[in-house]
Amino acid sequence: MVNVGDKNSTKRKAIAKATMFLGTEIIAHFNNDELHTKKGPVFQTAIIAGIQAVKKTSELIPMCHPLLINGVDITIEISDSEHIEILCTVSIEGKTGVEMEALTGANIAALTVYDMCKAISQKMVIKEVKLVQKSGGKSDIKNG
Repeated sequence: MVNVGDKNSTKRKAIAKATMFLGTEIIAHFNNDELHTKKGPVFQTAIIAGIQAVKKTSELIPMCHPLLINGVDITIEISDSEHIEILCTVSIEGKTGVEMEALTGANIAALTVYDMCKAISQKMVIKEVKLVQKSGGKSDIKNG
């Protein structure tokens, strides 16, 4: 791991986005922006899984520091008749960034949606996961 002992603590934030193809077959089953399957509510479960993943990132990715996360916010929205977007925002006051935590949270939320919906269709695709914003530390990034 990189030694961050001499760095100053700063407020840091990262936002990651996952875009996922569900298809019209799955989207048609949604009622009031939620789908209830035999496993339970899809988006609510995916949000909880994403938050858990953020907190366990250092256990999954070998060179990540264990962090005391200040906040995690995950939103999942239907973006059109076939796709959803998952946004994972992570904040901390610390000596290292939270990009990997945000990316991990978005990925695991998407995988959870897949798991919850695979009985309806297995044509789903996690199309893109990317860092859309990072602030604090040495540089700020905004990728839209």
